[in-house]
Amino acid sequence: MGQILHSSSGVRVRRVVDHSHGLVAEHAHDWPVLSLFVLGGYRNETELGEVGIAGPSAMLYRAGAAHQNHIGPQGFEQLEIEFDPDWLGRQLSPAKPVTRWLGGWAGHRVRGLARACHGSSAMELRDALGDFIAAAGHEPTLSRADWTSEAEQRLRADPGLSVRDLAREMELHPVWLGSAYRRATGEAPSHAAARFRVERAARLLRETDGAPAQIAHDAGFCDQSHMIRTFRRVIGRLPSAVRADAAWMRPSG
Repeated sequence: MGQILHSSSGVRVRRVVDHSHGLVAEHAHDWPVLSLFVLGGYRNETELGEVGIAGPSAMLYRAGAAHQNHIGPQGFEQLEIEFDPDWLGRQLSPAKPVTRWLGGWAGHRVRGLARACHGSSAMELRDALGDFIAAAGHEPTLSRADWTSEAEQRLRADPGLSVRDLAREMELHPVWLGSAYRRATGEAPSHAAARFRVERAARLLRETDGAPAQIAHDAGFCDQSHMIRTFRRVIGRLPSAVRADAAWMRPSG
């Protein structure tokens, strides 16, 4: 279940939104699927074990690879690109049942591929998808230092925190912190803070009847106009479109 963004011979792209604290029971796909992070977070369970996903990332599942998701408190939004291996090219088809790219270089590239899912032709999408998988396969996997998780927790608690104030609290140089955080997570601290506000507002828009102005306040925006501008910048959608997601959100369980 999801909102179809593109469907043609060989490829289907869906926007899939899950309810906060939901469970997506174990399932698999007939074609390989590349899942692109958009908002929220979840605990992913595959044959590789269990891992928490709450930032720029991509997951590539081979056809038939089983997986299960436990959704976090802000819900979860992803883009699923399901493709015929012959359409993409067998040399780029996943050899492993599951491949994870969490943060780092691939996390940064996720946003570019997500943009290609909107309005691109099948050929343009194939080129963008092929480039992503080919390039990501050659990039080293970076381990996240403990301080990045601490920085993320502080930004989640106070999305209005500036990089300078965050660096002061953590006793790090602000220039070094900003650069190192981006390398490790795939996004700048200021972008992460904006995303955290959007995540809070998106959950309230989808799961409550609250007025947009009140939701903007509760999510940490200056006002409703600020919320609209940030939604456009972070996810390329308006709050009104996100509220409409409630009509087709994936059922839990």
